[in-house]
Amino acid sequence: MSYAAPLKDMLFVMNELADLAAVNALPGCEEATPETVQAVLEEHARFCSEIIAPLNQTGDREPGGWHDGAVTTAMGFKEAFKAFGAAGWQGIQHPAEIGGQNLPKLVAAACMEMLNSANLSFALCPLLTDAAIEALTIAGSDAQKQAYLANLVSGQWTGTMNLTEPQAGSDLAMIRTRAVPQEDGTYRIFGTKIFITYGDHDMADNIVHMVLARTPGAPEGVKGMSLFVVPKFLVNPDGSPGARNDVQCVALEHKLGIRASPTVVLQFGDYGGAVGTLMGEENRGLEYMFIMMNAARFGVGLQGIGVAERAYQKAVSYAKERVQSRDLQGSAGPVPIIHQPDVRRMLMAMRAQIEAARALAYVTAAAFDVAHHHPDLAVRKQNQAFYEFMVPIVKGWSTEMSVDVVSTGIQVHGGMGFIEETGAAQYYRDARILTIYEGTTAIQANDLVGRKTTRDGGETAKAILAQVRRTESELAASDSPDLAAIHARLSAASRAMEEAVDFITLHIQSDIKAVFAGSVPYLKLCGIVLGGWQMARAALTAEKRLKDSLGDGGGDAAFHQAKMATARFYGDHILPQACALRTAIVEGSSGVLALTEEQF
Repeated sequence: MSYAAPLKDMLFVMNELADLAAVNALPGCEEATPETVQAVLEEHARFCSEIIAPLNQTGDREPGGWHDGAVTTAMGFKEAFKAFGAAGWQGIQHPAEIGGQNLPKLVAAACMEMLNSANLSFALCPLLTDAAIEALTIAGSDAQKQAYLANLVSGQWTGTMNLTEPQAGSDLAMIRTRAVPQEDGTYRIFGTKIFITYGDHDMADNIVHMVLARTPGAPEGVKGMSLFVVPKFLVNPDGSPGARNDVQCVALEHKLGIRASPTVVLQFGDYGGAVGTLMGEENRGLEYMFIMMNAARFGVGLQGIGVAERAYQKAVSYAKERVQSRDLQGSAGPVPIIHQPDVRRMLMAMRAQIEAARALAYVTAAAFDVAHHHPDLAVRKQNQAFYEFMVPIVKGWSTEMSVDVVSTGIQVHGGMGFIEETGAAQYYRDARILTIYEGTTAIQANDLVGRKTTRDGGETAKAILAQVRRTESELAASDSPDLAAIHARLSAASRAMEEAVDFITLHIQSDIKAVFAGSVPYLKLCGIVLGGWQMARAALTAEKRLKDSLGDGGGDAAFHQAKMATARFYGDHILPQACALRTAIVEGSSGVLALTEEQF
């Protein structure tokens, strides 16, 4: 089966939960009218379904390769990427003055989800290019912007992030790549970078590497890192690619999943030093790199949602077609397995978690737009705090969710899911990297605890919980049995989150290991509760629409009934996990830390 974008749910979330109308009213977002956004999403859905999705399985089976220092991508990727750039999709969220479409991040998030559903390996190249564009836009010099931005936005060139080294994974303080200043103001870069996604390929005319390195005499640790722009080909005065720079692809990684995405080892400076230019100021490289990192982390969260949606669609299709066993209530013969209650349970678990994660991600994207465009400084700050709190949750929880969902998709297929020919296994292999790259789940959780929760004494977390409580009040005012059940579950879950926040802020100084022993459970608890909050908001809207449709005979009753049922399932089956996670966070550290190293 091919991929069909869930446009109805995407538009529901954008309009009803992320408040597209309010985003459209912001200065600089006037073009994002409901009609324009729907047209953009419909066209992007067509492009992803017809052009990108058909390359997913073929790219996995024949992913291209490396020969004589050059990477050839999978069959069809080069042509598809040129079509992607020509259609303007790389520039969807970037300013018009550099060739972009100037649409909000909210719109880009939906498009990004579609691209990841269609082909996760392909989507990685635009994701990292977006991050490079954002970093250059914010921290690049005028000369760097002039040299690179237009070509990156058009898709003529692509961008990368170069952090990891053989001895320096998540501990960036151990980076050894050197940057030696030259008399002409450039730097010569020497070192090795590993795990560089799309670090070499044949889909674009140039590749712009963002490279972390140390200058002579720089302070030790992360305070001594600088960020450099190092193109594969030097840029001529007229802006065209010129001579080959001293950066070489020396190996191609062989991976469990995302096989059609070339992950390479890059060697800088074997022939006198790769020419690079400093971005911003020396020793502020990590600060600039985190511009890219945060953009990429949000994008990886959307990858999780995208691949989970694709796995769900495949599981539903299989469950409707696979005939096995009789109906439990009796039937003349075997029936499709979707008749079986446990298959329904698995499909509902997949659907509910995807819809919750999608809603949370889109609401987060809308907060980014408000934080960057609202005329009121206080409103901007409030939304920026919300966005920053949510990024590790969108990344960490959505990707952990995706691994569970794609695994469940294999279970729906039974033994056929374990066979590569059905395609279900690819989603599992592809999704498995998502909880690892751009910072593991533990790194996201440490960020959520150490920066986002404790730096303001839990103030942002409590402000978000106050919004949850307002939704709980709306649920309590309804006479709907479904909303009453959701209210009970959400109230218990939000109390669990509040108790976890209190424990973390109270003990962060006195017992830091106990706090961080529960950091990943805390991230998951926040995702479950705040995803449940969005599902509750969706249920409230669905109830209103159903009542309206009874009055005038209009509306989309089937869609809103399904939304209500999915929210009820989330409340009954997913939200109760929050209370168990609260126990692990508040009372479970002794078990985590009980054994000595020798006892393992």
